[in-house]
Amino acid sequence: MKLGEAFSSALTALRANRLRSVLTMLGVIIGVAAVVILVAIGSGAKREVERQVEGLGSNLILVVPGQVQFGSAPALSRLQLEDAAFLGRLVGNQDAVAVTVSSGEQVRVGNRMVFANVNGTTETVPLVFDRPLARGRYLSGADVETRRRVAVLGSQTARDLFGDVEPVGRQVTIAGVRFRVIGVFTEIGSTFGVSRDLEVHVPVSAAQRLFGVERIDAIAVKAPNLDAIGPLQSRIIAALQDKYEGETFSAVTQTQILGTVGSILGLLTIVLAAIAGISLVVGGVGVSNIMLVSVRERTREIGLRKALGARQRDVLAQFLVEAVVLTTVGGLIGMGLGVGAALAADRFTQLPAEIAWWSLALAFGVSVAVGVFFGVFPARRAGSLDPVVALRTE
Repeated sequence: MKLGEAFSSALTALRANRLRSVLTMLGVIIGVAAVVILVAIGSGAKREVERQVEGLGSNLILVVPGQVQFGSAPALSRLQLEDAAFLGRLVGNQDAVAVTVSSGEQVRVGNRMVFANVNGTTETVPLVFDRPLARGRYLSGADVETRRRVAVLGSQTARDLFGDVEPVGRQVTIAGVRFRVIGVFTEIGSTFGVSRDLEVHVPVSAAQRLFGVERIDAIAVKAPNLDAIGPLQSRIIAALQDKYEGETFSAVTQTQILGTVGSILGLLTIVLAAIAGISLVVGGVGVSNIMLVSVRERTREIGLRKALGARQRDVLAQFLVEAVVLTTVGGLIGMGLGVGAALAADRFTQLPAEIAWWSLALAFGVSVAVGVFFGVFPARRAGSLDPVVALRTE
């Protein structure tokens, strides 16, 4: 039997039992769609993290106390505000260093209240990070030196507190202390449903008094170019460890952050795809069961075909093609549903999704392989039937 004839015969047999064929394909459809959707979500999450990290600026080094490890608790900081000037002299540019001390606080305007991340920073933040202003101005050196109670609001913070009213020049209350608004950031957006615009920047000196601390949490250093990042990392760590004997510090770059997060998200994507792949195995078992039932129902047909000269491999090819057609069509439908669901999630929800085209090829290839693997046993059973016994079967 030629392949074309086997394919035509398989389609005829499947059309004769449409409902059973659709129900058999359902497991494959669900498995393929799940693989495509979960891989798309994993790829979208990785893309979103990369975009957010790269959006901070370029050539950044983040200096934090302790050893940075995934899952480890943050170390108690011994960094002081004076360390910004210390590292500025080391780098050779005071404007290339910015500090932060942060805390989640209630911010009020009249009866309106939001819980925002309040960051105590220096005037160099716009020079180190990529944070443009929509209106007003950023903090100045004089604001930091005099502990002036002024604030720059994130776009969502300004919108939630003031609505359509212009916030610049008005007062907000942060943890019970009044601050005057001098600027509003340009909107950045959300990451995994968490708004990055729900924040407030105040002078670091005013923030330390507000929070009742003398430390700073981290120092950001902007390297002059990519080639200077590596040597600068080593010099920063060595200088701080010499100053704070017995303490450990980490200087983390954007590339290291992206590498670590990318590895974690990549592994998570593979795990999710593997879990979804279990549905394909379940669907394959269903295909095998239905093909065994089909062989039993068509025993007399098989006996007649063999009595008329059909060889064992002809019968085997017929039933194997039927199994492959079932899983192939199911795989194509699953791919379409998976792509549609992923695009809808990316457009209409906060969940980032990006179609990974290799996942489509993988899911389709696996669905075909499932058809071959789980169709071999029923096909071999059909091909090995004795024609005389088959013809006598009721």
